[in-house]
Amino acid sequence: MSASHFTVLHQDTTSRARLGSLKTAHGEIETPIFMPVGTNATVKAMKPEDLLAVNAQIILANTYHLYLRPGQRLVEQLGGLHAFMNWQRPILTDSGGFQVFSLGELRKISEEGVRFQSHLDGSYHFLTPELSVGIQEALGADIIMCFDECPAATADYTYVSRSLEMTTRWAQRCKDAHRREGQQLFGIIQGGMHFDLRARSLEEICAIGFDGYALGGLSVGEEKEQMYGVMDACAPLMPKDAPRYIMGIGAPEDLVEAVWHGYDMFDCVMPTRNARNGMLFTSQGRINIKSKIYEEDGGALDPDCGCYVCRNYSRAYLRHLYRAGEILSSNLNTYHNLYFFLDLMKRMRAAINSNSFGDFRRSFYTKQQINQKV
Repeated sequence: MSASHFTVLHQDTTSRARLGSLKTAHGEIETPIFMPVGTNATVKAMKPEDLLAVNAQIILANTYHLYLRPGQRLVEQLGGLHAFMNWQRPILTDSGGFQVFSLGELRKISEEGVRFQSHLDGSYHFLTPELSVGIQEALGADIIMCFDECPAATADYTYVSRSLEMTTRWAQRCKDAHRREGQQLFGIIQGGMHFDLRARSLEEICAIGFDGYALGGLSVGEEKEQMYGVMDACAPLMPKDAPRYIMGIGAPEDLVEAVWHGYDMFDCVMPTRNARNGMLFTSQGRINIKSKIYEEDGGALDPDCGCYVCRNYSRAYLRHLYRAGEILSSNLNTYHNLYFFLDLMKRMRAAINSNSFGDFRRSFYTKQQINQKV
């Protein structure tokens, strides 16, 4: 596959925001899009039917976790991820790099790859760019990611510079190892918070040539102004005819800013993890459903939301479920949060199509009661 599978359908006249279409082996994706995270071949607390109901166009699964359990060969034997989890829309798998590098003392990096200990049983494994690609090919995802190193936000300039050089070499090895037809391979741009290193990484990764390009190493502890600065610096340098993916960002305001800057694809555990912890997203801002103020509140969670949860259940009931530790709490909270995120993306696509994204962005900040800093 090539970047020709991505088409920019419309460019907003008030910003860099763009409306696009990404064709994959399991369907066409409207961009900009948010991808719910299904780490272990499941989006926590959601059935595939629920995901269809909230109109999830594509979900993300995790290479590291599926490699350790149940193993990519079993998934392949049972028909690949789509059959294994009964999901017939597109799937993206990450490379496993972020999870491996998050292990800290449990991993050791070399030019060949990364030796690490499993967080499950302490067993030792060695993950290389070639193995990462092989695992993802066996899983059968529509879009797979290059294996890269993700330095900490606090890493110094020298370390980040050397790291991105190795990431570039690993990206070439990933491309050389990739064999599966009908599967797109995305390259990852690193460089920390250093604009010159980001520009160098971008030039090197684009020179190798991939089906799409991702910014890695964001939302790893940096200030929002730093994150937005990297978005702003990189977008004009990225190919116009390929999808642009920012990995791991998920706060609604960050999604709005990323789309404003011209990015197309996003993923984060925030809507699902926050849901299980009682933090819910609404058109008027975040709600902590655990709060006692909702104990007798018979109103809808979000009167402006059209999701199944807001049409059928009160804040008081959602609080009761959470306080009682009921499984239904995680399901309903997750359903609502994912609906909110995916509806936010839908409304952003409509605003781009009508050349009104600037107005949409201002209105979003006003309703969310967030100070617009950029």
